[in-house]
Amino acid sequence: MRGIDYLKLGRGREWNQAPTDAELALWQALSARKVAGVRFNRQVKVPPYVCDLVARSLKLVVEVDGGQHAVNAAEDALRTRYLEAKGYRVVRFWNNDVLGNLDGVVAEIERVIAAMLEQPRRKVRNGAVPSPNPSRKREGSDGAEATQPAHPFRLREGSGEGLSKPPRVSR
Repeated sequence: MRGIDYLKLGRGREWNQAPTDAELALWQALSARKVAGVRFNRQVKVPPYVCDLVARSLKLVVEVDGGQHAVNAAEDALRTRYLEAKGYRVVRFWNNDVLGNLDGVVAEIERVIAAMLEQPRRKVRNGAVPSPNPSRKREGSDGAEATQPAHPFRLREGSGEGLSKPPRVSR
């Protein structure tokens, strides 16, 4: 069973323009990179669902649930499994928690973000972790990639090295 696609029902725009008080309060606390410098977006489509708040860079979904979600717990569990299968981490809060303890909810989101950032990077071929610096010598490499610049004009930006003509000197 798939979730309700509010956009197909024609209510997506209405829902986006009229968030609940809890969604609005949490959005104001998270917007403009206020929490750990992470950007959140509202009402993000992850077909067939629309998520309340999403940090795309971390694939973190924050859902703010009202009382109707207590009745639809099985549907929420299905939705969570679907989003997790897509690589998202899902965190849910009740409306009354957001409205009554906004600082605590934001602190929990900060804790989740910190835990996600501390996780070791994914392993790639042969168990090697990708290098954050592409110019570093790779395992099994003769180092040729590290000595060749990506582009002849970008040896050392600002130093004049690698230019086809010497830099002009003002007199």
